[in-house]
Amino acid sequence: ELGKRAPRWIRDNEVTMCMKCKEPFNALTRRRHHCRACGHVVCWKCSDYKAHLEYDGNKLNKVCKDCYHVIIGCTDSEEKKRKGILEIESAEVSGNSVICSFLQYMEKSKPWQKAWCVIPKQEALVLYMYGAPQDVKALATIPLLGYTVDDTPKSADLPHSFKLTQSKSVHSFAADNEELKQKWLKVIHLAVKGETPECQNELQMN
Repeated sequence: ELGKRAPRWIRDNEVTMCMKCKEPFNALTRRRHHCRACGHVVCWKCSDYKAHLEYDGNKLNKVCKDCYHVIIGCTDSEEKKRKGILEIESAEVSGNSVICSFLQYMEKSKPWQKAWCVIPKQEALVLYMYGAPQDVKALATIPLLGYTVDDTPKSADLPHSFKLTQSKSVHSFAADNEELKQKWLKVIHLAVKGETPECQNELQMN
């Protein structure tokens, strides 16, 4: 269907990096462009291609490198490279996740920041953190097995917070409300013991 129908455009505020080369956007140097074939938000380098699109009367349109190669029928060997652990697209894992939502996150003494957090079904013991829901690369991952969970909030400003600690690693999170916090804790309490929600359901049935 690529090029045959108009794509759904990803909104600028749904990404913090180019959805192709993963280069972070910033106000000064990185203008955001949309690929007219797939609707992804890309940087100027990754939008420097043109292809004839059927839905636009076969006019030449700006497209990203990936779509250009598909439309003109050329394969790109780079696509065959195996993705690293952080290079799993947020939309890909969010659509098939145990749980996903925005959480406030703090590591050590750094300031709190908003992160899109996901625990994917295929890796239910790993927490992925993205800058935004459509980002194509995670900022960080936390393998949850073996962490200690402290769900007592230390701050009146963030009453729905909880903490994960293991040796010298300390990760603090805060949800927008108590219901969301409890949903996350339910999954994390299982993950730190090496269990998944599916395992728990099977045990209860047995």
